[in-house]
Amino acid sequence: MTQGPRHLSLTFLGATGTVTGSKYLLDTGDCQVLVDCGLFQGYKQLRLRNWAPLPLAPAALDAVVLTHAHLDHSGALPLLVRQGFRARAFCTRETAMLCKILLPDSGRLQELDAEYANREGFSRHHPARPLYTEEDAMYALKRLKSIDFGEEFQIAHGLTGAYTPAGHILGAASLRVSGDGLPSVVFSGDLGRQNDLMMDPPAPRPAAEYVVIESTYGDRTHRTEGPDDVLLEVIRRTARRGGVVVIPAFAVGRAQALLVLLDRMRRRGQIPDLPIYLDSPMASAVTELYGDHLSAQKLSGEELRTALRVAQPVDTSEESRAIDLRGGPAIIVSASGMATGGRVLHHLKRFLPDENSAVVLAGFQAGGTRGAALARGASYIKIHGRHVPVRAEVVQLDSLSAHADREELLAWLASGPPPRQVFITHGEPDAAEGLRMAIQERLGWSCAIPEYRQTCELG
Repeated sequence: MTQGPRHLSLTFLGATGTVTGSKYLLDTGDCQVLVDCGLFQGYKQLRLRNWAPLPLAPAALDAVVLTHAHLDHSGALPLLVRQGFRARAFCTRETAMLCKILLPDSGRLQELDAEYANREGFSRHHPARPLYTEEDAMYALKRLKSIDFGEEFQIAHGLTGAYTPAGHILGAASLRVSGDGLPSVVFSGDLGRQNDLMMDPPAPRPAAEYVVIESTYGDRTHRTEGPDDVLLEVIRRTARRGGVVVIPAFAVGRAQALLVLLDRMRRRGQIPDLPIYLDSPMASAVTELYGDHLSAQKLSGEELRTALRVAQPVDTSEESRAIDLRGGPAIIVSASGMATGGRVLHHLKRFLPDENSAVVLAGFQAGGTRGAALARGASYIKIHGRHVPVRAEVVQLDSLSAHADREELLAWLASGPPPRQVFITHGEPDAAEGLRMAIQERLGWSCAIPEYRQTCELG
């Protein structure tokens, strides 16, 4: 019998002190595996990490394993492939389908942003260039290998993996990695809510000696009032003023939940009969994908079909510009969710200076993003090299979050036997520290908040 590897190390290459850039390197001495391959977003010093070389040769990686399709977990895969990665990238079937939509769109948007920056001359880089292209993303999709939930699969020499549902979005998973003679590790991925509008709650935590858990909302609990109550009042107020409600929304998960809420409000006669636009071709495609995978989420096919019909899809950039010329009253749902790029920036440039309009932030806003600046009450934000004054009403809609809060994170941890160690990641400093204190006080478990590029030997 061949003797298995004798050690396992874990290096944190992202999601430390931030909710973006998830990357965790497992090294057995015989193989190297990257769990998640996400983009950094927010502060400039974080975004610069996207351009910095990894502390390993991508060609030397034996596998990538994705927990879900959001770009902060999958968005750097095209870059990794361009740099030489040629092995398999494992993911759930639904994640693979979402990546086929998200990754090419990410490359295309980066190309468009670079072209716009060069045309308008506001970039400090001459010429501005994309991190990767749509063609890079299409090539990277060939690396994907779909895995069913509950199926044990061989990741690389001496390492096996298994996925359990994590809620959050379609296809999102927690990952358990194990091997002969090696300690087992569970990666939570992004954990969903117990009472999510669309997704079932996460499955119980698999037993493992080490746990890596996200902490996006590790220092707080979500509000108890329904998201529709807050959203309803914002829409009514803004409609009375004749303004436009602009909702930056993640194309996967958040946009679909918003459409469901808007559809319910309209059918109940709770909101005026005003135009509703979905200005995100990617969100439209994702909504149809949700409708094709009804067993993976709560809503019926009819609910999803009517939700998709509640909004007028906006396909072209010309149509998008026409919305801004039309004005209000109206509702615009557009990507991206933290206002880091995409069509929503043009809508914000148009309506942020309008005191009759409103901007609804429908999810977590990472530090350093335009969304975070709006959430903390900035008097202006910078878009395309220009300072845009903020006169519109700004409302934070935390209760629509698809992330588990502190109590739900603790419940998921406690649903499995005590591990040797918990590593707290994917949270800004206050959130990670809040969860660390709660784990130690309530569960009495050893836990740590790793630093960027820190390596831990798991023995």
